[in-house]
Amino acid sequence: MAGMGPIRSRWLGLLLGGLAWAACAQAQAPARDGEPPIIVVAPLQERTTPPPAGPEGLQRHITDADWTPPVPHFAHVPLVLMPWRAGWPTRIAWLGVGAALLLLAWRGQRRRHSARRVHHREIERREDRLRLALWGSGDDFWDWNLARDEIVITAASDLARQAAWQSGAMNEQAFLERLHPDDRGPLRERLQEHLDGVAPKFELECRLKGQRTEWAWLLVRGKVVERDADGRPLRVCGTARNVSAARAAEQERRIAHGVLDSMAEAVAVTDPSFRFLTVNPAFTRMTGWRQDEIAGHPIGLMEGKRQPGGQFEAMHHALQRSGYWRGELWLKRKDGVEFLSWSKITDVRDAAGVRSQFVAVISDITDRKRAEQELRYLANYDPLTGLANRSLLSDHIARAIARAARRSRRVAVLFLDLDRFKHINDSMGHATGDRVLRAAGQRLRQLVRQQDSVARLGGDEFTVVLDDMADAAQAERTARKIIVAFEQPLRLDNGQEVFISPSIGISLYPDHGQTPSELLKFADTAMYQAKELGRRTWLVYTAAMDAAARLRATTVAALRKALERGELSLAYQPRMSLLDDRITGVEALLRWRSAEFGDVAPGVFIPIAEESGLIIEIGNWVVEQACEQLAAWRAAGLRELSMSINISVAQLLRGNLIRHLCEVLARHDVPPNRVELELTESMVMANAERSITTLRQLKAVGVSLAIDDFGTGYSSLSYLKRLPIDTLKIDKEFVGDITNDPDDEAITATVIMMAHSLGLNVIAEGVERAEQLEYLREQDCDEIQGHWLSYPLPAERCLAFLRERMTGHHDAVLDPQSG
Repeated sequence: MAGMGPIRSRWLGLLLGGLAWAACAQAQAPARDGEPPIIVVAPLQERTTPPPAGPEGLQRHITDADWTPPVPHFAHVPLVLMPWRAGWPTRIAWLGVGAALLLLAWRGQRRRHSARRVHHREIERREDRLRLALWGSGDDFWDWNLARDEIVITAASDLARQAAWQSGAMNEQAFLERLHPDDRGPLRERLQEHLDGVAPKFELECRLKGQRTEWAWLLVRGKVVERDADGRPLRVCGTARNVSAARAAEQERRIAHGVLDSMAEAVAVTDPSFRFLTVNPAFTRMTGWRQDEIAGHPIGLMEGKRQPGGQFEAMHHALQRSGYWRGELWLKRKDGVEFLSWSKITDVRDAAGVRSQFVAVISDITDRKRAEQELRYLANYDPLTGLANRSLLSDHIARAIARAARRSRRVAVLFLDLDRFKHINDSMGHATGDRVLRAAGQRLRQLVRQQDSVARLGGDEFTVVLDDMADAAQAERTARKIIVAFEQPLRLDNGQEVFISPSIGISLYPDHGQTPSELLKFADTAMYQAKELGRRTWLVYTAAMDAAARLRATTVAALRKALERGELSLAYQPRMSLLDDRITGVEALLRWRSAEFGDVAPGVFIPIAEESGLIIEIGNWVVEQACEQLAAWRAAGLRELSMSINISVAQLLRGNLIRHLCEVLARHDVPPNRVELELTESMVMANAERSITTLRQLKAVGVSLAIDDFGTGYSSLSYLKRLPIDTLKIDKEFVGDITNDPDDEAITATVIMMAHSLGLNVIAEGVERAEQLEYLREQDCDEIQGHWLSYPLPAERCLAFLRERMTGHHDAVLDPQSG
């Protein structure tokens, strides 16, 4: 019988046996008349309703009304007992049997109540264990009754309490209101997939709002636990966990991993015994070692042979002692190529403070070190010639002065400048100019002693420092040796030979200066004086040279202001045709009347303008003024007059001459064929190929081109016939002696004949006497220009002269100083 122990079953068996025996005995006796038969109901079994099992039973609060105690179920089996015929003893026996039955029933009931209490306590213990397990895990348990739309939540986490669940119930709408709007759709989709049987379980990470409106991430998991007879889900149960911290940590790990992957520096992690654990992609790119190839190997695998001995061991000791080291290391790549690195290694400790790893950050500084060395080299040496530069030169001079002071000796500073080097640059190109500078530096290095220093200060300027000299004569002997050596051509690295000469200035310690800057300054001053003497020579500094140097510097400063002050002007010298004595044109000549120096000769200030670079600005001004004056004369009726304008080499090769000329001609409405540009022979021949190209572009504009001072340069007839020129001007050096020097006569006649054979017009400059005029007329010279015809005149007086020539009154030669 269910719910009864073995002892109670035995007692009930004996009782039933006794009743059966008594019934049998009574059945053997005849019944009394009129007594009804006795019907005895015998219990066959007990039917009990067990407590609900599964999660439902663990979640519901059990009360006495929730459980129905076992109810005896009696089968109605009639036992016919005969009427009582026994006496009081028999009745007493039956009363005892009844009492025993009542006692047994009471004890059974008591035991059943005790079992029920034990079962109830067991359920409570299980609920407590479940609650403690949830609390310990930090999860929240939820039970969703789909039929009643009721969600019961057992809150274990702070998030659940912040959301005001408080282990209470809510419906689906209330839960969705606390959910992030972006997560509501995915939650419904995942849940529906599980309810439809597509997914074996429901799982989703979503955001839930707390009391302070911040959003927290939950990992929600669940599963259907009850279905109806048709298989429709009735209940879904599961857990919810706050994973905000885990997601934040994961995000930090992803960021850290992304940072490591994107770092240009190589990062390697080793164990405490300095064996590789992991490396980042930059490490692989830098060294060639992949993580699977280098993991487990000691860091000594990468030690380069160029690494100083013992440095790795010293690094290990420092890391073991302090957990930190940084410095330069020579490391070896997988292919064996070594590189210099800047490495910084730091230890990593766990929560207990025990060292667990080392992290090394490695940068390849090979290129940076090479760049630093190059910068140090550039800071002290000239990159073109390899000679010392100005900075290192000053240091050499200072050390030489210090030694000379201790030994009572002398130091000489020789300042060299290559003569007409700009013509090489302009004519042969800067590449050839650089080759000339390298060759000049090598030659200077070969001419001095090992203890002496050679430096390049910039451009075409060199300096030689003669150390430990007994007297000043030794410096002059060295200067003479340099001048003689440069009489031989410089052989360039491309096989070309170039002739060039230096001008040298010399200063001495302690005679002229006590510091490097003074010696350099005085040697520079002496060099400029040597150039003024005709170049290719040397001079020793004297105090009188300062005045000339200061004058030159003052002249440069004044010339820079000449245009602003309006001190520059143009004078015009007429040109006459020998065929019909007609004035064909004028030449514009530059003049400078300075407020400080008065009238400065063109031979003085024009070279200064060329050296200082002012010639381009001044030349553009000359073109503008000359064309403006020609336009004014044309407006006055002189329509057939031409204007000759001198052009410098800087304008031709470095300025924007063609564009500027076109703009000026258009602005003043001057026909291009009425403008003639004059270029010196030496300027054109210095860079013939480039000059030919530029002159053809000028010729395309429509202007005429003339070669000035013909015969004084290095003419090449092969180039001359290729030049798109219209006129040759014979230099006045040949014209001045044509009446008494057979050589000049022959040269002049040859030039005229050659020019005519090339279809060129010939103009003779510097005609001052009638005899010269007649000779040139005999040689069929086309035009003349000189003092015989007219001196250079200001614009107003030149206009008057031109009008007089037009009316036929031209007997007197006009002198600009007269009248």
